[in-house]
Order: sequence, then structure tokens, then C-alpha cells
Amino acid sequence: MELLVAYQKDPAGHNMAKFISKNMKNDDDVFRGKNFDLVIIPSPAISADWLEEKYHYDGFVFLSKHAAQSGELALTCHSTGNFSDAQFGGNKRQIAVPHPHLQKSYLQALWQNRKNFEEFQITIEATHHGPTALSKPAMFIEVGTTEKQWNDESLCNSVAKLVLQVLSEPPKANPVAICFGGTHYPDKFTKELIKGKHALGTVVPKHALEFVDEELFSHILNQNRQAETALLDWTGLGKYKQKVFDLLKTTDLKVIKL
Repeated sequence: MELLVAYQKDPAGHNMAKFISKNMKNDDDVFRGKNFDLVIIPSPAISADWLEEKYHYDGFVFLSKHAAQSGELALTCHSTGNFSDAQFGGNKRQIAVPHPHLQKSYLQALWQNRKNFEEFQITIEATHHGPTALSKPAMFIEVGTTEKQWNDESLCNSVAKLVLQVLSEPPKANPVAICFGGTHYPDKFTKELIKGKHALGTVVPKHALEFVDEELFSHILNQNRQAETALLDWTGLGKYKQKVFDLLKTTDLKVIKL
């Protein structure tokens, strides 16, 4: 069973949680459901490495706002982890266990309903921020990009309806790939999630590749045990092509250049 998590002072996350919890039974601090439970926590979601001290579930789905300096409107989802310092929650050089099948189901549902979100970019983000220490799969579902959207209950409710839809049945299993290269908003990997056969584990963007040494690479593999493939944004690897290729040669992963 999954646990949905929202920070009470995150307007987008709280709005989504309020809508989802309407038909759930409130049991102390946990809203109980058939396929998932929900909690609203008093501290930021990106710092929720403590969750398993209190809650024991098969996976964690964080409902959250999305912010970007560009201000471009976006509906996003992503796995969590820090490739270097922990500037926004979690621990440094620690990657969370991703949630590939659920992420693919959610992004495909979002894409299928894109007519309801015509102003918004629908995209995944590269793996970033905390929490990083949870032992079970984790992902963020985010509504962006300014306070206007975070406080738009109609918008948040529309996204929450898709979350409910996706969690109403087990996600379809797909072959899992670890991704290397591209920008923070990796277009090729987003397209693969929507239209391709792979579900995606950790997504390592080009700007993080300088930090990936043998130790961190081994940790990434360990957190992506379902992965059978490495997807490379070949042009988006820049000067790190050979470095990534050499690391992958030490594995049994099938390598696909996009």
C-alpha cells in the first residue's frame, strides 16, 4: 500500500491532499483508503527522511508545489536524490529508490488529459532534492509554478483526480531504465515515459555527471535494482560520454542511445 504525503504549509500539496482525503476515513493522523493512505505532515516534504520511523508502507508519493525561476507553468513528477551536496533536504550523495511504474502511469494519465491543462508543460524532472533515506520507492507529483497555481483549488483538484485514478489499480509493469544526460527537464526521457516502453528509474542530468564516480554509480545501481537498461541522451551527455560509457561497461545493463 502507498502512502500519500503532503506538507501542511505547501499550498498545492495541501490542496491536493484536501481533495483526496474527502472520501477517506480519518484515523488519528492518517486518512485511510482502500489502495492507499494519506498523511499531512507538519514539516517540509523534502526533509521527510524520518517518515519510516512512524509510517510503514510499500511506497511514498509526495504531493507538492513546483517552483521554477523561469515561471513557466508546469505539471511535473520526479524521483528524489542528491548527486552532490544536500541543498534541499535529504543527505549528500544519496539517491532514493525511484518509483518507475507509478511514475509512468501518472505521466501517461497526465498526457492523456492534457486538454485540461493546455497552459502547462507536462514533463518529468531529473532526480533531485530530498528525501533520500527512505528504504521504499518514492516520487514527487508537483503543480507549478507560482502561488496563483498552487492556490488554484480547481487546478489542484484536477491533478488530484488523476492521482486517484492512477492509484485505483496496480500500475502496469514495464522494463525499467536508468537515464543519463539531458537537462533538468529532460525532453527525451519525458517522451520515453509517455510513448516509449520503458519506465524510468533515477535520471542523472548532464550537470550532475561530474559528481558521478564509481562509488556513487554503484549506489545508483543498488537503488535501481529493477533496471535492465541505461538510456542515454547521447547529445545531452556533453563531455561526459566516455565517462558514462566506461561506467556502464562494468554492468550488465543494455545501453540505448536516444
